[in-house]
Amino acid sequence: MRSEDIAKLAGVSRSTVSRVINNYPNVPAATRDKVLKVIEQHHYEPNSFARALAGKSTDTIGLFAISMNENADASRIYQNSYFAPIVDLVVDTANAQGFYVLIHTIYSPGDFQKVKQAFLQKRIDGGILVGTQKDINFVSDMVGHGAPLVLIDYDITEIIAERLDKNHLSIINSRDYEGTVEAIEYLIKLGHREIGIIKGRMSTFSGRERYLAYESTMKKHGLAIQDNFVLAGDFLKESAYREVLNLLQSGKLPTALFCSNDAMAVSAMEALMEHGVHVPDDISIVGFDDALLASHVSPKLTTVRLPIDDMSKAAVEKIIELCQSGQPAFSTASFPTRLVVRDSCKPPAI
Repeated sequence: MRSEDIAKLAGVSRSTVSRVINNYPNVPAATRDKVLKVIEQHHYEPNSFARALAGKSTDTIGLFAISMNENADASRIYQNSYFAPIVDLVVDTANAQGFYVLIHTIYSPGDFQKVKQAFLQKRIDGGILVGTQKDINFVSDMVGHGAPLVLIDYDITEIIAERLDKNHLSIINSRDYEGTVEAIEYLIKLGHREIGIIKGRMSTFSGRERYLAYESTMKKHGLAIQDNFVLAGDFLKESAYREVLNLLQSGKLPTALFCSNDAMAVSAMEALMEHGVHVPDDISIVGFDDALLASHVSPKLTTVRLPIDDMSKAAVEKIIELCQSGQPAFSTASFPTRLVVRDSCKPPAI
């Protein structure tokens, strides 16, 4: 009996069966029980372990979500507006191609041992890492063992500098630099000259790219970057909220604020509105990601759309290709972003 048969008997999708088997945390309890009952009745067992013992592929890929700054609570990964859609899309895309997905979260450097063990124990054929933070030593160690890897959001220049571009390795990025330039240019076109930023985590490739694009675009137009308008948010809504409160206490606000992700943008809006500062009448706000919440807040958030669908699907296709090829190969792909204009920006008040 195959997983497709289990899905049909349980009245669910094949991806749901995979999520139950892999102990995916956000499957409704009733659905989980229904699938497990069918599995028990028909004595179904995934055969990936037996295949590994026989030296064959397991038809399983690992997805490792790295979030060093989060509280050690797995549920936060699956509620996160960046990680959650990637997890969903990777699982669905892999299942559609006959692959299972083993999911691990990485909260500390010691947790990288989970990734290594999954490879050494032959529980997975290849791995996708998302949220990496200049982890070049770990990447070098893994590819040195011949592990096929796909990195989402990683600096290609680090890979080339360490001469790792001769291995089973692929880098999937979005064009965050260009997307940020488009957002800052939009604010400047509206007439803004005092533009602040809430930075993302600067240890990530996307965090650095978004800040560098902000900095270079401001300089290109001869606009001063005021130190007190550069806030350290680390991609976390709590940090962004505190930073904006400190900015409010200083008594001086920019006319526009670029936020390096939507979660921080929404937190900034909350802090401002709680203190009687109205968006966009008093200050314009731009986010990044175009998470689901961006179009549901009031005012609706102007933001840069991240191509999560394209990146996630490409990552799955590439890791399967690397696993099946048997030959070292290095490749990169970069997907375009797009500014989505909504209601959170307007020309500055005179």
